[in-house]
Amino acid sequence: MAPLPNSRTEPNGSAVIRVLSYNIRSMRDDTAALARVIRACEPDLVLVQEAPRFFRWRKKLARLARAADLVILTGGATAAGPAILCSLRATIERTEDVLLPLTPGLHRRGFATAVVRFAGARLGVLSCHLSLQKDERYEQGGMLLDRLAGMGVEHAIAGGDLNERPDGRTFRRLTDGLTDCWAAAPWGGEHTWTPADPYQRIDAIFATKGIEVLGCGVPADHPGVTGPDLRAATDHLPVLAALKVPAS
Repeated sequence: MAPLPNSRTEPNGSAVIRVLSYNIRSMRDDTAALARVIRACEPDLVLVQEAPRFFRWRKKLARLARAADLVILTGGATAAGPAILCSLRATIERTEDVLLPLTPGLHRRGFATAVVRFAGARLGVLSCHLSLQKDERYEQGGMLLDRLAGMGVEHAIAGGDLNERPDGRTFRRLTDGLTDCWAAAPWGGEHTWTPADPYQRIDAIFATKGIEVLGCGVPADHPGVTGPDLRAATDHLPVLAALKVPAS
């Protein structure tokens, strides 16, 4: 497997960034293994799903960020689970945690969102964890697209646990307007669930038009990422993408 491009700033102000999307199952598994996986990927942004939401949740998420050489950007319990971590390379312009309409009897969902800058590149960012119920999930897909469109930025990314495969109607709704990064430039592994026997892709990173996808996939053979750590860290495999964001 060819190496994924490293983060860098181009002379014209565009930025190559690494983005990791990861369902961390509320840090109920091996948090040391989880931190090692994240740190080895050297991400500029981590789109987290199932961040801790209850007792001392901020402290738990801060401990993970620190162990992975990152900081908390936004989200957690205030977004019903999604969160965003970032490296010190990111300049934060604004953040907003969004709670989605609650369907009685179903889990509350939300988006963690932010606008950040990397050198001359300005980027909207959204982390999501969509519903297990297909009709609610489809509506949430539309809300995701509306949220990205309303962020006031030319370039944006979204990522998370979609609870749906690429042939599902919500996944297809997203790819009607966004680039599915794995499909655009497959790198590493495809399937994200389950770590012990991966057989389906239900986690993904998407980008708006104009962002160049340099590679995207499960970093199973990435330097520093081991099979035992991936299996011990949580019940999903992560998705890592290298993206080139044009200068604003």
